[in-house]
Amino acid sequence: MTQRKSRTLGRAETFKRDWLDGFAGAYGRTIRKVPDAYGVVARHAPERGKVAVIIGGGCGHYPAFAGLVGRGLATGAVVGDVFTSPSAEQVYRTARAAEGGAGVLFSYGNYQGDVLHFGLAARRLAAEGVESRTVLVTDDVASGPADEPERRRGVAGDFMVFKVAGAAAERGDDLDAVYELATRANANTRTFGVAFDGCTLPGAAEPLFTVNGTEMELGLGIHGEPGVRTVPRLDAVGVADELVNGLLPELPNGGDGRVAVLLNGLGTTKYEDMFVLYKRVHERLAAEGLNPLHTEVGEFVTSLDMAGVSLTVLALDDDLAPLYAAPCDTPAYRSTGVSLEPVAPVATVDDSLARPDTARTAGPVDRLLTAAMVRIEDNEDELGRLDAVAADGDHGLGMTRGMRAAVAAARRAESSGAELSAALLAAGTAFADAAGGASGALYGVLLAETGAGLTDGVDATTVADTVDRAVAAFVELGKARPGDKTMLDALEPFRDTLREQARTGASVAQAWSAAAKRATQAAADTADLLPTKGRAARLAQRSKGYADPGATSFALLVSAIGDELEKEN
Repeated sequence: MTQRKSRTLGRAETFKRDWLDGFAGAYGRTIRKVPDAYGVVARHAPERGKVAVIIGGGCGHYPAFAGLVGRGLATGAVVGDVFTSPSAEQVYRTARAAEGGAGVLFSYGNYQGDVLHFGLAARRLAAEGVESRTVLVTDDVASGPADEPERRRGVAGDFMVFKVAGAAAERGDDLDAVYELATRANANTRTFGVAFDGCTLPGAAEPLFTVNGTEMELGLGIHGEPGVRTVPRLDAVGVADELVNGLLPELPNGGDGRVAVLLNGLGTTKYEDMFVLYKRVHERLAAEGLNPLHTEVGEFVTSLDMAGVSLTVLALDDDLAPLYAAPCDTPAYRSTGVSLEPVAPVATVDDSLARPDTARTAGPVDRLLTAAMVRIEDNEDELGRLDAVAADGDHGLGMTRGMRAAVAAARRAESSGAELSAALLAAGTAFADAAGGASGALYGVLLAETGAGLTDGVDATTVADTVDRAVAAFVELGKARPGDKTMLDALEPFRDTLREQARTGASVAQAWSAAAKRATQAAADTADLLPTKGRAARLAQRSKGYADPGATSFALLVSAIGDELEKEN
């Protein structure tokens, strides 16, 4: 395949930081950055007595999510790395900067990483006495059956739900009322999309997927996932008909025909082409007795440079219609004039992903995690390849980012005299914050929980006990089961073997190495499984014959630690 240059100007390592700094500088009259966080809040926030509406997700989707922050829409938005959920720490800091004492409404797309990290932040707020509610957006009709809406993901319908929630909060509704209205908006919103070509991650030379020039993908996702069905390339009328036909059977019954309509561009589809499509869309909707009261054509939830469009319809009622039509003022969507408040200087966050110097390792946690980091770096491309089979291909990059942060945190902790447990806790927190996504949260839990159990000496039994508790926390948070084709399918055999070895009186190095070998085999065996969780579940058949990337990275990590333990032993 011929190599091509990346379609984005940003560097993969600093993309999130650089674009967010530029965004804050460009739109400082409307929003401001949250100090020491990858989040923005409206310049008027916090407001006493008003519910704070906090949205967010990975970057690569602009105007979602930061572009929709301002009076009358979202109070704040938190941003993760490309197609990766923001960490719980970033969500918490952004919510804290925005809430004014009336509670927080979280709303975001139904993706596992977002659910985990936003959920952790909500629990932390609750412990501090801040009440919150969560509305998961589940508008994508292609991502799950109609009778199981909780399995569906959120795509361009995010905008509809955020708009209703923000307008309700702006007029002074309490938290329960904002939650009820946003929930109703989500229940009344449906989206269906098509893709003509894939998207390319910052710094990448090739797209995540390509579409034959004579074909198109139906039912695409917004993280670069290919569609669920490939059909011959259609003209404008044919594409519009596919979009409308995909939505009509899904629209809620009992309405009076009033709808809000959003024709959304995914990144490179020209506005003129979208207007050509909308001509036919409007004709079809009117022929079905629907009355589009509010229509938007443009880019609202994109997927970097993906070529494609999606159609979203929100069935309106007497409560939702005035909220959707209410004025707002955000960088990407306005229905009133803009604020001319002074722009504050932008303070950047130092988030360079510089590789820690492996020659300077000192403490035991530093040494072990450095060995694991090197092993992950050596296999980053392979982990990305495995992840791209049925997901977005960022697992290798996320693991490298997380391991570098974990090593740096452990080194700082041990240099300050921290014990083993404290160093592992610092490493786990840093990993989760840097890696983001579901893997970031889950690896963070494993490291932190392991550290919590290693306070009184270390032998094989103590390590086995600690790993048992860490796995229990992992399962509670991730809700995975053996056989789901996740990291757990390597983690459970590792845990079992470690316990068996401890009973025989093996040393820590012997027990760990044996368990690591079992985990490596178990990870390879996941090639025979079909995923049932996360993004990969939707394209389960495509992953047949390929090992799970999470199980593979876990096996690499524990094998590297085992090798280091044997060397030191």
